[in-house]
Amino acid sequence: MRRKLLASGVALGLLGATALATPAHAANVVSAPLAFSAAEAQQVAAFWLADGAANLKAATPFAPPHEVRGERTSGAIVPSTQPVQYNPVAPLAEGDLPQTAGKVFFVGGDEQPHWCSGAAVHTQYRNVVATAAHCVYDTVGAPVTTHNWVFIPGSAEGATPFGLYVGKRAFTHYDFTQYQDHDRDFAFVNVYSGVVPSADGTLTTNGRLADIVGGQGLTFNQEINETTAPAVDIFGFPAGPHPDGTRPYTGQSLERSTGRTSAMSLSSPPADQLVGVESPFTGDGSLGSAWLKDYSDEHGLGYLNGITTGVSDTDGDGRYDTGASPYFDTELAMIFKAAAASWTGRIT
Repeated sequence: MRRKLLASGVALGLLGATALATPAHAANVVSAPLAFSAAEAQQVAAFWLADGAANLKAATPFAPPHEVRGERTSGAIVPSTQPVQYNPVAPLAEGDLPQTAGKVFFVGGDEQPHWCSGAAVHTQYRNVVATAAHCVYDTVGAPVTTHNWVFIPGSAEGATPFGLYVGKRAFTHYDFTQYQDHDRDFAFVNVYSGVVPSADGTLTTNGRLADIVGGQGLTFNQEINETTAPAVDIFGFPAGPHPDGTRPYTGQSLERSTGRTSAMSLSSPPADQLVGVESPFTGDGSLGSAWLKDYSDEHGLGYLNGITTGVSDTDGDGRYDTGASPYFDTELAMIFKAAAASWTGRIT
């Protein structure tokens, strides 16, 4: 499903909230606005916080739009260029780690509120969230952006312990928006500075996302093979059942699993180069979970090197045992760099 990189230009079309920019000269970076004015962002925040955060409490975990069938393999993924990494940044205040992990909330094509997992990533403007592209774009028919998109780090039962961050603009890969390519199921979203509700219901500015909760680093072009494949820590909010019907997770608390990565061979959906990881996470709610390489328990920080876009039961025992992610390569880094260069600001 991969196309060769034909050009390095970036399309930054400022279209309507349900439209996508057409990449100029076949460039691969696509951006679309989510809430492109402070007034619109205030309405989005009010949607989630009104009536005692009723819509947050009513949101359901987003289910993977496709079943992943495949297995981890001993094959190797060898990058064409040298590995590169961007360093993380520590949170402002002490607390349970990692503070960067949270839920992304949105109203989907079914007009119902849903949530996925996501994580704050360190950039110069401290305003980027990484998640799965399926948690930003509704792919029923032609992909369009979802409505009322927000990120809430540390979210649980309607609480906003570090504030609520309204999405301003989403960046993803052309192949996802045009072909729903599973190899490109990732998105980076710029968010406005956070807000917290005051006692009288008004919104007060909290601060930039990574200033408050910190930001994970990012690394790409890492070699994957059975002898040197790194172990990663996965953080997310799984909530769905295993194929056998058991429900080990509720989605109300941050969960962690640790496993080794490998190349992955799929029979469905079509994909050329996915990475697999040993993980018992179920699918619903866990899309967008962060895979962190070299994670430090002391600091709650590491290097983002994967994003859960599906889960698979590879041995047929009725329980999921593998998470799948796009391979973090130079083209993903290009999407990230475009998001990192986008400033947002405050909504109050």
